[in-house]
Amino acid sequence: QVQLVESGGGLAQAGGSVRLSCAASERTFSINVMGWFRQAPGKEREFVAAINWSGDSTTYYSGSVKGRFTISRDNAKNTAYLQMNSLKPEDTAVYYCAARQGSGVYGAPYSYRYWGQGTQVTVSS
Repeated sequence: QVQLVESGGGLAQAGGSVRLSCAASERTFSINVMGWFRQAPGKEREFVAAINWSGDSTTYYSGSVKGRFTISRDNAKNTAYLQMNSLKPEDTAVYYCAARQGSGVYGAPYSYRYWGQGTQVTVSS
């Protein structure tokens, strides 16, 4: 299977920025969407952003991050990125990247086949 590894997490100040990377261990043969999700303690896993992997690079965002976060891709490097600006304490969570194959719902975790181990992002007030 494709292995996904997140990096770039850490501690940030409110209003600051963090850039996350998600590197795939092998060529992405049949992936059509790459996404980012997050999960805070005691909370359900939450959709953050997604980007079409094959074809166009249409992006999708949750309402809570739209305008602050930007997802991008570099297919040649098998890498997706999440640029997070104007961070808020409520952005604190473990962030996961995920890859979807075939059709599905872009914001639904069950639609994604491959998952990274997650990276912690903590935002202080």
